[in-house]
Amino acid sequence: MDSPKDSSPQDSPVLPAASEEAPREPILTLPVALTAYIVLLAVIHLRVLLPPEIENWTIDVFGFIPKRYDSSLLNLQIPGGAGAKVWTFVTYSLLHANLTHLGFNVLWLLPFGSALARRFGAIRFFVFLAVTAAAGALAHLVTHEHAVAPMIGASASVSGAMAAAIRFAFVRGSFLSFSRSDADTAAKVPALPLSRALRDGRVVGFLAVWFGVNIIFGVGAIGVDAETTSVAWQAHIGGFFAGLLLFALFDPVPRMRSDAADASSQDVSDRI
Repeated sequence: MDSPKDSSPQDSPVLPAASEEAPREPILTLPVALTAYIVLLAVIHLRVLLPPEIENWTIDVFGFIPKRYDSSLLNLQIPGGAGAKVWTFVTYSLLHANLTHLGFNVLWLLPFGSALARRFGAIRFFVFLAVTAAAGALAHLVTHEHAVAPMIGASASVSGAMAAAIRFAFVRGSFLSFSRSDADTAAKVPALPLSRALRDGRVVGFLAVWFGVNIIFGVGAIGVDAETTSVAWQAHIGGFFAGLLLFALFDPVPRMRSDAADASSQDVSDRI
């Protein structure tokens, strides 16, 4: 058997240098919790295939109707009874008027909800969506006290997820920073303290754009009645503020110190 020393350099074949490529991450990978939530919304939307009378009953029982809480209307009969006064604070967010309505909400949720689901884990993520949905319903109730049209749509929860995500989205290594890490690492960088986040120009710019787009071109929860269809932008804002302010109660990642926050957010200057 030949040994390596028996072969001269001239006889040895020239092999190309081995190179290793970093594994390529899929363009869009969804955590299980977010995938399950989207599938749930899609399955529930199949209700549009039901006969019209059952479809209308479903909206009345599970949609959020401010008039339901009007104590001055003792003789008003709204399907669902007393129980609907409780569950509709959340169940309305699982219903959508049409595929366009559902598609817009899912599209907004994909980047922000994906990061948040990875960061929170399934249980915290689902509870967070429910809490922000309830906050959106409360904001809608306060501003539409006597409204009869049901409100439906996940946009209050989507807005809450967006607000929570920007608490860490621009930190170095996170998913909106210039030095983005892999998806799991990007989702678990320490978040900015709220006071520091509100002084970050990128966060303020995001807030300005979000409020402008939401008010002008809002694509969230809408009334079912074709003649009264409108964007429930107050619910969006309620969900958004709930997500922004309550984020720390759900976040399992330790807070970032103020001095570290100042250093970690300088993505641009580090690249110049």
